Amino acid sequence: MIPDTTPVELEQALAAAAVAAPAFGTSEPAVRAGWIRTVADALDGAADELVPIAMRETSLPEARLRGEVARSTGQLRMFAEVLEEGSLLEVIIDTADAQAKPVPRPDLRRVLVPLGPVLVFAASNFPFAFSVCGGDTASALAAGCPVIVKAHPGHPELSARTAEVMIAALASAGAPAGSFGLIQGFDVGVTALKDPRITAAGFTGSVPAGKALHEIAVTRPEPIPFYGELGSLNPVFVTQAAIDARGKDIATGYVGSFTLGVGQFCTKPGLLFLPAAHGLQEQLAAVVGGVAEAPMLNDRIKDGFGSGRDRLQKVDGIRVLASGSATLLQTTVPELLARRDEILEECFGPVSIVVEYNGLEELRAAVEAFEGNLTATLHAEGSDTELAAELLPLLTARAGRVLWNGWPTGVAVSWAQHHGGPFPSTVGSIHTSVGVTAARRFQRPVAYQDTPDAVLPDVLKDANPSGISRRVNGTVTTGEVSR
Repeated sequence: MIPDTTPVELEQALAAAAVAAPAFGTSEPAVRAGWIRTVADALDGAADELVPIAMRETSLPEARLRGEVARSTGQLRMFAEVLEEGSLLEVIIDTADAQAKPVPRPDLRRVLVPLGPVLVFAASNFPFAFSVCGGDTASALAAGCPVIVKAHPGHPELSARTAEVMIAALASAGAPAGSFGLIQGFDVGVTALKDPRITAAGFTGSVPAGKALHEIAVTRPEPIPFYGELGSLNPVFVTQAAIDARGKDIATGYVGSFTLGVGQFCTKPGLLFLPAAHGLQEQLAAVVGGVAEAPMLNDRIKDGFGSGRDRLQKVDGIRVLASGSATLLQTTVPELLARRDEILEECFGPVSIVVEYNGLEELRAAVEAFEGNLTATLHAEGSDTELAAELLPLLTARAGRVLWNGWPTGVAVSWAQHHGGPFPSTVGSIHTSVGVTAARRFQRPVAYQDTPDAVLPDVLKDANPSGISRRVNGTVTTGEVSR
C-alpha cells in the first residue's frame, strides 16, 4: 500500500517546484525539448516494467496499456517538436513605425510565458495517457511549468513508479531539481491546490469533484486557472437517409463505441437518436449480445456503474432493449424531455440509450435539450444538406468537437484537436486538454515595449538566436528582424 504524502513531504515538493520554476520557465525551447524527449525515451524504456503494474491495478489489457504508453510518449515528443519550431510561444513582433496612423507605433514584442508550478489531478480511466505522464503533465512541462501530480487512488503503485522514472529522466537530462513531483492522498491534493505556490491546476474526473476543486481554485486569496474536464454524454444523431444507406453499420459502430474500454471513456456515446421507424432493434440487440465480458477498472467504479444503470432502468419511460455484458436502453424524445434531468445524467460504464424521434421538430428539440459536451455527432448523407446546415450550428453551440459520420471514442493527439467543451463537460470551454494548444492553459502573454535588444529574451531578439518561427510585422518568418 502506498501511504499518503506527509505534510513535510508536501512542503518539500511545493518548495522544490517553486525554486525550479524560474530556471525551468526561462529555459531555451530546444533545451526544454531535450528534457521532454528524455522523459519520453525513459518511459518507453520502462514500459515492460510499468505495464504489468498497470494491468494488476486497473484490470486493463496489455495491448491497451502499451498503446497508452505510446500515446503518452508520442505527445511528449510532439510537444518537443513544437517547442523547437516555436509555435508554442506564439511570438509576435511589431517593429516601431513612426509613420503609423493615427499615432506612431512603438516597438512591441509579445510572447507566451509559463504561469509557474502546476498541480495535475490524475484520472483513473487512462493510467498513462491521462495520469502521471498524461496530456496535462506533458503540456504543462512544454509550457515551461514545473508539475506536481496528485496521483489517482485507482493506480497508486503505477503512479509512484512512473513518477520515479520521470524524475530520474529529468535529472539525467539536466532539468532543475523539483521540475516534477508526485503526491498521494485526497486531502493532500486539496492542501496543495490552496497553496499560493501553485499557479494553475488541471483535473479529469467527476462533476461533483471537479466543481468542488474548481470552487477552491477560484476562491483562493489569489484565484488561479483551473481546467476541469468533468462529464459528457456525447450524443449521436442519425438521419433517416443515413439509416437507409448504412443502418446496420451504424448499429455495429455505435455498440462498439459505447462498449469500448468497458464504457469507461470520457467520449463514450451515451445516447443515440434514431428515427422512429429505424428497424434496427434486432441488429442492435444482436450486437450487444455479442459483447464480451471484461472487468471494470476497480470495484468502486463497478459498483458505481451498477447503481447508475439500475437508476436509469427505473426511470419512467425507459425500457431495456438488450442486456448482457453491456446494457442498451430505449426511450423516445417526448419521454426524455419529460424526465430530462433523470435521463441526461452520465453513467460511467457500458450502458447507453437509444432515443427515437418523430420528425424534424423532435430532433431539434432533442439537440436543444443538451448542456455542454465534449463531442456531438451527426450521421447523415449528401441528401441531408439542408438538415445538416440547420443542426450543425446547434451541435456547435453544445460541443467542443463535432463529428460527421464517425464515433467519438478515440481522440487524436494533433495540432487541430480540441478536447473540451461548454460546461459541464469542462469548466473552461476556451481550452483543450489534448493537442498542441493544450499548453495554452498554463501560459500567459507578456508584451515588451521599446525594450533594448540586449535585455530581451532570446526568442524576441532581432537575430532570433533560437531559430524559432515568429510573426514579424504580420508575416511568419524564422529570419532576423530589422528595426
